[in-house]
Amino acid sequence: MKRLTSLFLTAALAVCCTDRVLNTETGMPGMPGPAGDHEMIVLGEKLDDPYTVENMTKALSELYPTKADRVPLQATHRYVRFLPQSDRELQLLERLGIDLLDHPMDYEVLREGDWYHDPEVPEGEITWQYAAVPVGQALPLLVRHEELYQCYIPDESQLTKSDDGIDWAAVEREAFRLTGNEALSAEAPTKSSQSGATPSGRITIVDESRPGSVEGVRGVRVCCNSFVKVANAYTDEDGRYRMTRSFSGKPRYRLVFKNSAGFCIGLNLLLVPASVSSLGIGDATGLDAKIDQNSDRRLFSRCVVNNAGFDYYRRCAKESPNIKTPPSNLRLWLFQGLDVSCAAMLQQGTIIDNGSIGKLLGIYSILLKIFLPDILLGLKDRQSYADIYAEALHEFAHASHFMTAGRDYWDQLVRFMVSSFVTSGFTLYGVGTEEGSNYCEVAEMWAYCLQTTLFRERYGTDAPLFGTGWWFHPQILLELVEQGLDCHRIFQALGPEVTDREIFKKKLTSYNPEFKGAINEAFAKYN
Repeated sequence: MKRLTSLFLTAALAVCCTDRVLNTETGMPGMPGPAGDHEMIVLGEKLDDPYTVENMTKALSELYPTKADRVPLQATHRYVRFLPQSDRELQLLERLGIDLLDHPMDYEVLREGDWYHDPEVPEGEITWQYAAVPVGQALPLLVRHEELYQCYIPDESQLTKSDDGIDWAAVEREAFRLTGNEALSAEAPTKSSQSGATPSGRITIVDESRPGSVEGVRGVRVCCNSFVKVANAYTDEDGRYRMTRSFSGKPRYRLVFKNSAGFCIGLNLLLVPASVSSLGIGDATGLDAKIDQNSDRRLFSRCVVNNAGFDYYRRCAKESPNIKTPPSNLRLWLFQGLDVSCAAMLQQGTIIDNGSIGKLLGIYSILLKIFLPDILLGLKDRQSYADIYAEALHEFAHASHFMTAGRDYWDQLVRFMVSSFVTSGFTLYGVGTEEGSNYCEVAEMWAYCLQTTLFRERYGTDAPLFGTGWWFHPQILLELVEQGLDCHRIFQALGPEVTDREIFKKKLTSYNPEFKGAINEAFAKYN
């Protein structure tokens, strides 16, 4: 199993190594700065952070010389950098609620990008992660960290209703001026108010297969920061977000593809679990983004898979009996240069031998050493929203099956599919006569059935049937769905003991005796 899985990932990732030259589209019209660039962030000079205790004290003295002595500023946050050594340490920081950026917050950004790697950190290791940590919050001793300086960041109660008579938003803007960062300062509010601006907006995407359809990018994380002042919010079903923090500076905006449902999308040549798409600098009031098929390819495909996952997780629990939702920590890797997909579920327990492929994978080998994917999604020749959406649905269906079939079953399935891929060089399915093809038959009947059903719910009954040309005949289940045996009830018949077609038929019949005749007829028709 280790050797076969290694060979599969070697082949997959070798194809993916061309990913960065296959897609040269950069830039999103109408957005400030060179947004959508997937190269490494290029930093310029170190800037004087307006939010240091010293700079905020100077600004307070400038605006309120008679009050400054009576309002001594005590640090509210520590600007800290962490150097986690593993995925486990990185997840520990995230569980503590620490908002991490992979690049320094107090440097000029000469070129936007989606990732950064400190030149002093060797390739193959996680780079420094930066955060403004509230004073008093304990830091994990097991994770290497350094405190860089102390900050004063007014809280929202001070910005919206200050009992001390101080306009703290004005103090922030003055600190920007005093430190030479006036160009990054937001305009003063036009209305009589002591607050800065609270960013809000909408992230949308166009599905050209549904004319007139502009829908929200659902459950995606929007992150913005102005120096060490950081805020995050998840979009709702309509793609709308609103931060809980006000800004007096112009924030830099990013989409972080860790969905509110729990799954994350990540393979970006950066050593963090979720991919990041930069949107550039925007106004403090917020930033809107409308994404379509002509937008940056990676941003577009990430948003489509994000929506497919959000819809799928919600759909699983919609009816009773439920289709099991995939693991909440499901991790997907998207490959623009790969034309096959696989739900290998490596993070969920499949064993892989990294040592045998390290020399072949080069810079990509570290991704397997630190972060294991569950789903490898090949998007070659899948250009439209509908094509990408359909491919994602299929792999999410496999992830649900894994939840009820278990690891032993999945070992047998992946063993067969990897062997078939390595032998044929183009298909995971074989021809149906190989050892282990029985596992593939059950798994693919189910995945193609659910893929077709959910796709048709979205695009209508004229949408195509998926997988009907393969030897395992998913039309068996599709015909039963047409006769009233819905996918939720079909799923109940799946389990670790359902290892071949005949067992599947018997269990379907025992769970749904009223459909016995239809089940026997459908299975006999495609024998």
